[in-house]
Amino acid sequence: MTATAALQVIEDVTAPDEVTGPDLEAAERAAREFLRALGVVVDSEGTRDTPGRIARGYAELLNARPFRMTTFPNDEGYDELVLARDIPLRSVCQHHMLPFVGVAHVGYLPGARILGLSKLARVVEHYACRPQVQERLTKQVADHLAEQLRPRGVGVVVEAEHTCMTLRGVRATGSRTVTSTLLGTLREDAASRQEFLALTGIQR
Repeated sequence: MTATAALQVIEDVTAPDEVTGPDLEAAERAAREFLRALGVVVDSEGTRDTPGRIARGYAELLNARPFRMTTFPNDEGYDELVLARDIPLRSVCQHHMLPFVGVAHVGYLPGARILGLSKLARVVEHYACRPQVQERLTKQVADHLAEQLRPRGVGVVVEAEHTCMTLRGVRATGSRTVTSTLLGTLREDAASRQEFLALTGIQR
């Protein structure tokens, strides 16, 4: 087998709304007017640069780094679960534009190919870097892995704290939301599903 045949490279993961970069100058102007409308003084020494910091901060939260999905032949025929636990996750609630943070547990049952482990975290980051709801984020990660890797099964569990719920409104401090998406064998086979959920640590 040639060196090139040993590695499959899938094109850069880029969503249509990420083709153009953010307009930081326009975002800073808008942030300044937004703060003024809320009665926040933005002309003092301490707040003069705040609109720019807001613009840059949200630009970082909403724009994922491009990456390439690299897979390798499953030469050893490995057929047990591959699981990355506690992948750090940060996103922004699309309803309030406030952050939610937590972890993702992502696993799959390999088929013909295996995935570079860092790419599990990259896929999570990619779909988290946009206005989101946790349910959709969880399913997008699972669907992407199923489509690109074609494994026998995929499992994704996301645990996150939503500041739109803990810092405002009901102010349910410390509450966490758990969502899951299971595909293929991890959904259809009870023993495989139980193993995945137990290894994620959510069944305590």
